[in-house]
Amino acid sequence: MPQRRTVTSRSHEPRLRYAEEVRRLREGRGLTLRELADQLGWDWSTLGKLERGQTLGSPEVAQALDEFYGTPGLLLALWELAVGDPTQFKEQYRRYMLLEAEAVRLWHFGVSILPGVLQTDGYASEVLATGGIEGGQLAQQVEARVGRRALLVGEDAPTFRTILSEAVLRTLLRETGAWREQLEHLAEMAERPNVTIQVLPLGAGMHGLVSTDVMFLWLPDGRTVAYTETAYHGELIEKNGEVERLLRAYDSMRDLALSPAESLKFIGQMLEEAPCDPST
Repeated sequence: MPQRRTVTSRSHEPRLRYAEEVRRLREGRGLTLRELADQLGWDWSTLGKLERGQTLGSPEVAQALDEFYGTPGLLLALWELAVGDPTQFKEQYRRYMLLEAEAVRLWHFGVSILPGVLQTDGYASEVLATGGIEGGQLAQQVEARVGRRALLVGEDAPTFRTILSEAVLRTLLRETGAWREQLEHLAEMAERPNVTIQVLPLGAGMHGLVSTDVMFLWLPDGRTVAYTETAYHGELIEKNGEVERLLRAYDSMRDLALSPAESLKFIGQMLEEAPCDPST
């Protein structure tokens, strides 16, 4: 599998970083602004403003550029950081998002909600709204979050494993149609060759990550980092000893989880049990 691009040596100011990366990708293709605009059917002056940091454009623009350059999720993640207010995106989360975009392998454990890379529009909207986000800001953040799904598709997509507590799949959305759509999406993603989904039954009992969501990232330079999160706090962990301790807890917990085949069957059973949308 091709190595994902290492991007952490560039600007750490989100708006400048986004402009920098948009310009670098165009120059890497050997295109002028006018040539790129012609291929995309856009106004070249708008692209110029993006590269100078005068405008951020919309999430649709970031996603379209990701598709054009074959960089699934990278520009959209940078766009999300650039539009975020500093009180909303803490520095450690900003750094995590940049590392996630270049990881070659990701392992995840979810205590209560699905990881962003597996969330559908309806699921992301309810999770973010529950956190107090509303109005235009909600629409923007939903667009940015679900755009991260592109990280798991494409030729250079990283391998991804998630172990989901059964509680994640027992916590329904208010809209039954959106909940069924989310379960169907999970079942579809479980069939992808680079994605492994396992369910940890509630009957498995206590384990070392019982109250902690965690994502492990294997990076192109050989390092492994972890990001742990609760409803009120996130922490990027880079010290080898602490990462290894979390990995040992993850390995022990994985032994308690259902196999991928059993987990897919479990998701299928959840779909059968899911209430039907009364409007259909």
